[in-house]
Amino acid sequence: MKLDLKNKIVIITGGSGGIGEATSIAFAKEKAIVIINYNSSEKKAQEVLSKVKVYSDKSIVFKCDVSKEKQVKIMMKQIYAKFGRIDVLINNAGIAKDSNILEKKVTDWNKTLNTNLLGVFICSKEASQYMLKQKSGNIINISSTSAIYSFSPDIADYDASKAGVITLTKNFAKAISPNVRVNCIAPGWVNTDINKGLPEEFLRHETKNIYAERFAEPIEIANLCLFLASPKSSYINGTVITADGGHD
Repeated sequence: MKLDLKNKIVIITGGSGGIGEATSIAFAKEKAIVIINYNSSEKKAQEVLSKVKVYSDKSIVFKCDVSKEKQVKIMMKQIYAKFGRIDVLINNAGIAKDSNILEKKVTDWNKTLNTNLLGVFICSKEASQYMLKQKSGNIINISSTSAIYSFSPDIADYDASKAGVITLTKNFAKAISPNVRVNCIAPGWVNTDINKGLPEEFLRHETKNIYAERFAEPIEIANLCLFLASPKSSYINGTVITADGGHD
């Protein structure tokens, strides 16, 4: 299926790890120009860029803390100045830290919400201004099934942030339609580094509850991003799509 993403300017926050890395490479394979946003590890970002450049040599990395409005403004302004467009924004950057809800610190809560929710708001707000100017664009937010049914007191801040992303998706979709679409993907369990340290018994228990009897691979979420970013999904807007393999 031809996705018509060649030379599209695609910003992927948290684009150097897990789902972000797979998505960066997937868009590059479709000949999009990928901007790999990162905040912590330049080395990792450059490693992903080297994989991306095999398919899309104009792609770049951009260091930016998505929770900092000034940094995001600079990032969007410089990307628009360099490429003349911002076609797709994928709000993928996110963090999670397990700790007992009764012992969770306000600083940890704030850090999670600032990255996972405030960052989505700031990036969407700034990118949408350019998208509205060019009368086209596409925003894809990565939430989680933790926002819908997999509630865990140990990651209450993460659950709350991802529920907020769903609400934010619907609000932005209404605010910047009809020329800019905004959708959301809510993945279930995915085989990423963040989940590799989970106890074996817990993994077995969770896998039993998945109809597909396995965790998703990052490329499976990336493929859904490709579809939502393409004209093939032109009538999908303000929607949350769960990608969890089927779940009890």
